[in-house]
Amino acid sequence: MEQNSNAAAPVEESRNHHETVKIYIDRVEKTSPARTTGAALYTLGSVQNEYVLFREMEGRRDDELIARTDAPIHLREWEHFYSAQAKLNPGGSYQ
Repeated sequence: MEQNSNAAAPVEESRNHHETVKIYIDRVEKTSPARTTGAALYTLGSVQNEYVLFREMEGRRDDELIARTDAPIHLREWEHFYSAQAKLNPGGSYQ
């Protein structure tokens, strides 16, 4: 008997929609829906307005800037994110 594999797809998609993952934001463990937005991550991590959020990338790739928008983001378990000042001035003088 042949089964229709398409019939299971909506159930699996629905299950994944509500999946939560553990992530780290500024070295603090957080729980988030696997499908979220940049704005939601900024809120979850209590990232201040003058800071931006980055997703750590593996290897020699540049870390990914996360925009503070409602654009969808898919998270993976145990990903690491960190915040940094939006305007850095390395080598600048202190006052």
